[in-house]
Amino acid sequence: MQSLSHFSCRLILAISVLSAPFIVTANSTVADSLFEAKDIFSLEYASDPQISPDGEKIVYIRNSNDIMTDGKNKSLWLIDVESKKQLPLFSDDKQYSSPRWSADGDKIAFVSNLTGSYQIHVHYLKQNRTALVSQLQGSIGSLTWSPDGKWLAFSQLVADKRTVIATMPKKPKGAKWSKPVVVIDQAYYQSDGRGLVKPGYKHIFVLPSEGGTPRQITKGNFHHKGKLAWSKNSDRIVFSANRIKDWEYKSLEGNLYQVALTDGKLTQLTSTPGKEYNPVFSENGKKLAFISRSNALNPYRNSKLRIMDWKTKKVTKVATDFDRSISDPQWLSSSLLAISYDDFGKRKLATISTKGKIKDLTDTLAGTSIGRPYISGSFTASTEGYMAFTQGSSVRPADVAVINTRKKLTQLTQLNDDLLAHKTLGKVHEVNYKSSFDEEPIQGWYITPPNFDPKEKYPLILEIHGGPHLAYGPHFSAELQRFAAEGYVVFYDNHRGSSSYGERFAMLLKYKYSSKEDFSDHNSGVDAMLDLGFIDDKNLFIAGGSAGGIATAYAIGLTERFSAAVVVKPVINWLSKVLTADSGLGQIPTQFPGMPWEHVEHYWKRSPMSLVGNVTTPTMLMTGEDDLRTPMAQTEQFYQALKLRKVDTVLIKVPGAPHGIAGKPSRMITKIEHSLAWFEKYSREIK
Repeated sequence: MQSLSHFSCRLILAISVLSAPFIVTANSTVADSLFEAKDIFSLEYASDPQISPDGEKIVYIRNSNDIMTDGKNKSLWLIDVESKKQLPLFSDDKQYSSPRWSADGDKIAFVSNLTGSYQIHVHYLKQNRTALVSQLQGSIGSLTWSPDGKWLAFSQLVADKRTVIATMPKKPKGAKWSKPVVVIDQAYYQSDGRGLVKPGYKHIFVLPSEGGTPRQITKGNFHHKGKLAWSKNSDRIVFSANRIKDWEYKSLEGNLYQVALTDGKLTQLTSTPGKEYNPVFSENGKKLAFISRSNALNPYRNSKLRIMDWKTKKVTKVATDFDRSISDPQWLSSSLLAISYDDFGKRKLATISTKGKIKDLTDTLAGTSIGRPYISGSFTASTEGYMAFTQGSSVRPADVAVINTRKKLTQLTQLNDDLLAHKTLGKVHEVNYKSSFDEEPIQGWYITPPNFDPKEKYPLILEIHGGPHLAYGPHFSAELQRFAAEGYVVFYDNHRGSSSYGERFAMLLKYKYSSKEDFSDHNSGVDAMLDLGFIDDKNLFIAGGSAGGIATAYAIGLTERFSAAVVVKPVINWLSKVLTADSGLGQIPTQFPGMPWEHVEHYWKRSPMSLVGNVTTPTMLMTGEDDLRTPMAQTEQFYQALKLRKVDTVLIKVPGAPHGIAGKPSRMITKIEHSLAWFEKYSREIK
């Protein structure tokens, strides 16, 4: 029996509707068991799980989609660890974020728009009462309790006046003039998703936990943000800041500082070249753990763990030979910390001693990246030896789970069983192969369609991740599961440059983004898939977004093997991109050998536009109209060039969308369904 293509299945279903009532029912049942576009609105996932100091309760953010507003709902739920019972703490039409436990475990502070604007609230658990404690203007970040429970610290933008160059004449009463011009004089002036950066600087404030007047405790024209660490006596706060005069041009720098609550006295704690950040005190206040990253002009640098003796300020390097990036250290005891790190496409939760001994606890930390299978997830630890974390899998987004230092793991929620338990999802398989360029080992995965039969032939989609210094893994992906549900085998790999494989592997892509080398990694993966025997070599497709969009556009300039391509939010011309996007200040010194006007040939060689004369592959282009990371003009250049060459091409502009093109449920569905329609247009009947 020959395999049925995805469009053949649709045809048979259409014929069934016209044939007999009992056949309609049978096929409808089959269709309902597959992952459909509308199911994306029903997906939920857990994020930011916060375990109480005694390890007995967990508060977390329950994320869901609103089909009426095309938005996201964020509610707070509370779990009793022993009984596994959960209750809604706040679940209504308002938004909730940043839940944080007080040291005594009796109160939870959080940020919400309960009163119409986003403010800080404190919920008293025993009394089941909630207090509004702030009257602030602007977004609130880094919410943190003082150990004595008397204060809440947070960061917030302190607005500055916009630059005025010329004074306009007074406007006559009732006159209607054009809007005033906007004067821009900062090097970093725009940000994807936010537009023009508001003038001002982020500063640290403290606020009485029972409500009152907030007090700014940092000064200067510098940004003070990120994780805040209170001293044991609740009289100082440690934080990371880049207070170098030309900080806009030194994005790889940052030091630890402490500020005194009483008089705002600022003391610099570190001065090592590079960035020190993510400070956290041990429970007894005698040690300060933090993360350090070098300022080497490289696109990838491992993050290292450092521990400071608070009395002497002596810094000890921990696990210096560990070739992975350590993240989010949290104290379990005076000699043991919990950490996370990415390894071979997975995020691991582990413990590390102050002497550098690492013990893995689980590799299921995942599930908060819903669209594509990126490594994701977070955790919090208590000094009782328990850790709450987001647990995901290849068939489920993040649930809440708890684990202890003895590796006893308990899953506490099943947020998507009501939707997915009766669905037949594509199965994720691992595949390992060597790149044809230099025999470099490459790890990849492929998803087989529901009811897969290895004796039949299937169309293949190669989907390339972004970054490029990010990584996919065997994680749930709404986008790729939709492709699989329509009859495609979906292949994705962690090509050279991907994270979670150490510095050497990541640095293989230095100054080679994109290139024939990473193309060979992808192309060899397609060959490896063909060798498995169930892929139809006449139905090969390619897609990718951001760095994956660059790689896709580059690939179709090197090969004609793909029947069609979907290029999402790409860079097409590096010479213009780095001078118009919001990321050029950091990208130019780390990903290129120098300024674009000094290295025109190098920038051009990395640009897919340099290969556009070779392209024959039918190509769909898709970018958000408000994208400032890979601006629309990049996509339009490729579209116009392909049209001039009379290559079948279509441009999809997504109104209002930034670089995170699938940030709203309907936009994710739009991206998926347009891609499927384009591939279907160029599919050949499998014989």
